[in-house]
Amino acid sequence: MSQPNPGPHQQPGQHPQWAQQTQPSPYGLGGAAQYQPSPPPKKGMPAWAIVLITLGGIFVCIMFIGALAGGGDSGSETKRATTAESPKSDASKAADPKPADKPAQKPAEPAPVQITVKKTAFKPSVLHGGGDFTSVEVTITNNSDEEIDVNPLYFSITDTDGSKHNAELGMDENQMDLMDLAPGEKTTGVITGKGAFTPKYVTYTDGLFGDGVRGDVS
Repeated sequence: MSQPNPGPHQQPGQHPQWAQQTQPSPYGLGGAAQYQPSPPPKKGMPAWAIVLITLGGIFVCIMFIGALAGGGDSGSETKRATTAESPKSDASKAADPKPADKPAQKPAEPAPVQITVKKTAFKPSVLHGGGDFTSVEVTITNNSDEEIDVNPLYFSITDTDGSKHNAELGMDENQMDLMDLAPGEKTTGVITGKGAFTPKYVTYTDGLFGDGVRGDVS
């Protein structure tokens, strides 16, 4: 059997089909690699998402700028309010001055002569010849700078009806004594009036013609 003649590009002794089958692939993976499909292109972000992100960024910027502007206005308003109130406060202080402290009041000086009177029982003396008498116990104090005279006849008793009763001498055994009181001294004795009555106050008159000093009966 005769063999086919080699082609123009075929070397002698080489089988043309075998040479075609064993020809190496330019990619080193066989002939099938030449026909592998390319990977699909990656999909991009949807248009609506891009729009939302853009709007969100704009909104955040607007809010930030508004916050800065609001803070500046608030500080300015506070400063203006403080400045406006300052003159008012000064005017209030001027209109309402602090009252001056009042000087401490000195205690009232005691009267030159003081008498205190209280009720007491009538105790007849050896000179009592009968009848009704009313007695009161009197304490007289000399607060003056001069000596004063004490005499039962310088005292009178006024009752609740307004009637005046002169002192009766020698009727009560505790009758006040005659004496002179030096400054700062005091004495106690009984003054007696004729009759049964309710005493209201006693009047002492120094020297019969001096100013009267009265003491209520307690």
